[in-house]
Amino acid sequence: IKDDDYTIKIWKQAPIVIENEKGKMKTVLPLKVNVQYRIGTDKLGVALYNTQEFNFNGVITLLSSVNLNNWKLNTKTKFESIVWKESPSVKAFGKNVPITYVINPAIQLFKSNIEKAIDQAIEQSMDFKPNVLDALDKLATPSEMSPEYETWLRVVPSELYATEAQLSGQNIVMQMGLKCTIETLIGQKPAKIFDKNKIVLKPVSKMPDNFATNIVAVSTYKDASKIITKNFEGQEFASGSRKVKVMNVSMWHKNEKIVIALDLTGSLTGTIYLTGLPKYNEAKKEIYFDNLDYAIDTKSSLIRTANWLASGVILKKMEESCRYSLQPNLEDGKKTMLKYLSNFSPMPGVFINGKMGDINFKEVQLTNKAILAFLTVNGKVAVKIDGLE
Repeated sequence: IKDDDYTIKIWKQAPIVIENEKGKMKTVLPLKVNVQYRIGTDKLGVALYNTQEFNFNGVITLLSSVNLNNWKLNTKTKFESIVWKESPSVKAFGKNVPITYVINPAIQLFKSNIEKAIDQAIEQSMDFKPNVLDALDKLATPSEMSPEYETWLRVVPSELYATEAQLSGQNIVMQMGLKCTIETLIGQKPAKIFDKNKIVLKPVSKMPDNFATNIVAVSTYKDASKIITKNFEGQEFASGSRKVKVMNVSMWHKNEKIVIALDLTGSLTGTIYLTGLPKYNEAKKEIYFDNLDYAIDTKSSLIRTANWLASGVILKKMEESCRYSLQPNLEDGKKTMLKYLSNFSPMPGVFINGKMGDINFKEVQLTNKAILAFLTVNGKVAVKIDGLE
């Protein structure tokens, strides 16, 4: 025994019972307690101490209010009652002497320690942050939607919302909501964008079940060029006996337009350049290029050397292949998102359910590296935490 002049040892005598009582958590603890209390002094270098040993064996009943704070379930516990299975005793001259008449009035001296110990144990055991972050990390890992179109779905969580924890039956229940950006990308597997240390848990009094999600369909020029090159495979563009094939397509951004370079072989071998504005066809769910025409230098050269190719008929046929559909990856993206809304359980006791509406187009934006199609989707979602394990 040092510093505090007492030690407390507690043993569990039987299974602890936890149940709901009028919205509060009732805990029944069958405990055996040994307390050693030291009285004395060590002044002038002489230790003069007398140690008293107390033993208690009974069933303690506690009531706890429950709340959520900083990812943890916190309780405020109050000592309700104690029923002795054996009379409290103090060891004197090697014998246990009953002291029930003394302990019952003095129970206030140590009940606060038990209340505090219970609250600390619940706080440590009910920290669900690691499990939730692991679930979000899994959700944020890009998933492939279509190998054929090389499309990926990426979810970027930014904020997590939670209502106050409540007792329902024998379970602890609360609602959670997630603010995130959902992106569909074309090309190689994108990097995961999620920092566990930056996610914020925000308490709310009521969780809105409606959600509006922005979807960004990202098409890098390199990856879009590969898809359009595939569109031209096996095609010939002819005028009379003269014909050409498109062997490769390259794209880039210039002066708010897209430049499309077509490498040709056949009656004309070389590269021609087209320009156009990317647009989104709502009905076909595809990116196409409006006002597609030959670049000025290309048109001048074709008029001089290959006037047959400069005709609008062949350009119109080429225009049909200068497009790529977002329909497959939007549908796959919707299916993937619905997986997370169909009784999805990222961790024991957590269930996500909901439904999605139609995906609607907003706008197309150009960057130096990609074409961005912005879309929105509306729906309803409910996240239920029911009986944390």
